[in-house]
Amino acid sequence: MKQISVKAPFQYSVEEAQRPKPSRGEVLVKMKAAGVCGSDFHLFLGENPMAKFPRIPGHENAGIIEEVGEGVTKFKKGDHVVVDLVVACGSCKQCKNGRRNICRTVKARGAAVDGGWREYFTAAEHEVYLLPEDLPFEEAALIEPFAIGGHCTKRADVQESDVVLILGMGTIGTIILQVCKEKGCKVICADIKENFLKRAENFGADFIVNTKTENLNSRIQKYTNGEGADVIFDAAGYPGSLTMLLEKGIPANGARIVPLGFCTSAESITQSMINGRELSIIGTRMSSGQFVPTIEKFRQKAYRLDGIVSDTILFSEIDQVFKNMQSPPEGMAKMVILFE
Repeated sequence: MKQISVKAPFQYSVEEAQRPKPSRGEVLVKMKAAGVCGSDFHLFLGENPMAKFPRIPGHENAGIIEEVGEGVTKFKKGDHVVVDLVVACGSCKQCKNGRRNICRTVKARGAAVDGGWREYFTAAEHEVYLLPEDLPFEEAALIEPFAIGGHCTKRADVQESDVVLILGMGTIGTIILQVCKEKGCKVICADIKENFLKRAENFGADFIVNTKTENLNSRIQKYTNGEGADVIFDAAGYPGSLTMLLEKGIPANGARIVPLGFCTSAESITQSMINGRELSIIGTRMSSGQFVPTIEKFRQKAYRLDGIVSDTILFSEIDQVFKNMQSPPEGMAKMVILFE
């Protein structure tokens, strides 16, 4: 089989490798589609502090069961599946409390362990989820990022009555928008890219703010009649973005603020900024327990998927993926790799 190995920042190769055999409790997945996430960009560009080289990228993985190992009972050859990105021990306190995503030894596919940019790979049975057979694989590759949207909105306890602000309308921001709209919220979307904001409008945004040309604070004040946003998602994650979102006038009193990135730059946040309005800053990482409900939402066609993926690229043309990472074409939003 063929696989992609990132040896170091800006260095990758297409390798020939032995097709793996599933061990007891494992399944062998024949890859059909893999999403390209921002974390794959960070891995290749040397911006992921949690990545170890060499590494096979890819954690948004959908495919077909090719073979099952001894003891596997939930799957059979030919089943369509999606694979969790979380690899957890299953026995620590966090795992037992249903928080596999923060397992004491957690590893993420495509960063700490090898991912799915290869023609076949094995995974533990409990990390694999059955898909409807009529779901196109290109769409199935979006289940993992939508599970992220489900997890972070659950962490924020998003309610129908909330006014939500999302900063950063890339793929994850657009997905959070859809998850919040499906819950019935009013959603404000902010970005510096006009095309991303237009897309957000098409996906149901109630109010948009171009932070390159408009003042976010005054626009939030205008839309909310001076109350501020009840829930804020920082899907931009640049140095200083979290401090900006805590500025008086942007969060409502008692607001929940959820940073989604892993920016390592120090922020200028004080205890007074948080406690004076009793704000909650809520961490979120990957997802836990969201694959099954997300697959059901896909089955119900609860989300609009057209327009999320801008570029589909064959695995045999993987060079184009890495070219796009280094020099993103105008209008590129989300790449999905399709396996022949």
